[in-house]
Amino acid sequence: MAKLTKAKRGKNRWIGLEVDRKIDSREILEEIMSGAMIGIEWRLFDMKNKALTTLAIIKIPLEDSEEAKMRINSVEGVVTKTTSGKIRLVRERLGIKK
Repeated sequence: MAKLTKAKRGKNRWIGLEVDRKIDSREILEEIMSGAMIGIEWRLFDMKNKALTTLAIIKIPLEDSEEAKMRINSVEGVVTKTTSGKIRLVRERLGIKK
């Protein structure tokens, strides 16, 4: 079977978000987000604690990106900071090193 070309693969959006408190583990952050993201396929990629907050990057299918941003912003203490089609750009904007 031939490999799908880049143009035919599913498009994604990377969403950079900030939580207003330090989160100790990925599981806790995934639990916080899972309630709001029911019905939307998503995956947590990066998570970094700052002094008093936590920065994270999640991957969302392009067609669900607007709905996902609205849902994320509806979660108390969580706000979206940036979005892009490239994870590198989101990491740069949030100041997260690979």
